Amino acid sequence: QVQLVESGGGLVQAGGSLRLSCATSGRTFSNYVMGWFRQAPGKEREFVAAINRSGGTTDYEDSVKGRFTISRDNAKNTVYLQMNNLKPEDTALYYCAADLSRRRTTLTRITSNYDYWGQGTQVTVSS
Repeated sequence: QVQLVESGGGLVQAGGSLRLSCATSGRTFSNYVMGWFRQAPGKEREFVAAINRSGGTTDYEDSVKGRFTISRDNAKNTVYLQMNNLKPEDTALYYCAADLSRRRTTLTRITSNYDYWGQGTQVTVSS
């Protein structure tokens, strides 16, 4: 069993920044691929970013490239999402997720490939 707890969400003006954190417990964090997803009201959950076990490889959805940065600290069992130059369209509930597969050799954007999810943290960007 893996527990994921997100924090760091809030209300920010367009152009501002937030840093989301996702603390994990339950198994060896360095064995997980980690991802961030978001879900806006009335929309499906969508991929935002992912990072491999060592932190050396990342993947981003096109609309956040150059603005968001995913990182991880395996000593602290935590993954982060630094969000800069936020836009109103970034408003959503943000979730972190853990992919425990040892067979997958590439980062995945597919929600069903992630085994554990947090409860989410709300990010609201005002115009």
